[in-house]
Amino acid sequence: MELDAPTIVSLDPVSDLPEQTYTQTDQNFNGHEKKVRIRLANSDRRREAANLLVKTQYSWRGYKVNDNPTATRSPKCITLIAQNEATTVATMTLSLDGDAGLPADENFRDHIDTLRQKGHKLCEPSLLAIKPDSCVEFRMFAAMMSICFIYSYQLHGYDDYVIEINPRHSNVYRRLLGFQTISEQRHCSRVQAPAVLMRLQIEHLVQQVEKYAGHYGGPRTKNAFYPYFFPREDAVGIAERLRQMQST
Repeated sequence: MELDAPTIVSLDPVSDLPEQTYTQTDQNFNGHEKKVRIRLANSDRRREAANLLVKTQYSWRGYKVNDNPTATRSPKCITLIAQNEATTVATMTLSLDGDAGLPADENFRDHIDTLRQKGHKLCEPSLLAIKPDSCVEFRMFAAMMSICFIYSYQLHGYDDYVIEINPRHSNVYRRLLGFQTISEQRHCSRVQAPAVLMRLQIEHLVQQVEKYAGHYGGPRTKNAFYPYFFPREDAVGIAERLRQMQST
């Protein structure tokens, strides 16, 4: 059964979060024993579930998407899904640069080539979709970004992140993660909406993870994002599980 597929990490519901991060949905969810389990979408059924969630959430926002936006078997690409029992509540895709390039090459090839020419190994998180009524939305976003960091940097040595993002969301990525805009606004042909290219340098990411990962809830970091990344002791086990899943 798909529900029994290997789990990268399990998230407890509200017990994982300090009080100031609760949403109304999280409070309603309190008292249930269900966990959110993050897995690789490495089967047809899980890829279909990820595709459906992306299409539903993007269409709701007025974006256009391909019929199968996340369906890929490329060794340079992984898709994560978060499931609450049998329901897929979140997904994110990570592409590692290679011969096929990155999704953002379609609209920002000149900027991306500039980084390549400077010797950077690039990767691109994309196709983030989270059900708005799902529990611990913020925690799932952080967990998936943390897994992407472990997979790309710790397992494969990629040292720079780019994202193609609607300008109205750019402040969120700048404030939470430290992304910086490196392009002018252009039209994104994949979703038929405006976009800018943003970059996150690995030095900043590593520094923030080492300083804050696992330390959520403190007064200095209550509005930060990196405390919800997995700390070093958890990252070791996650990396090993990812390595085993990729080899099967």
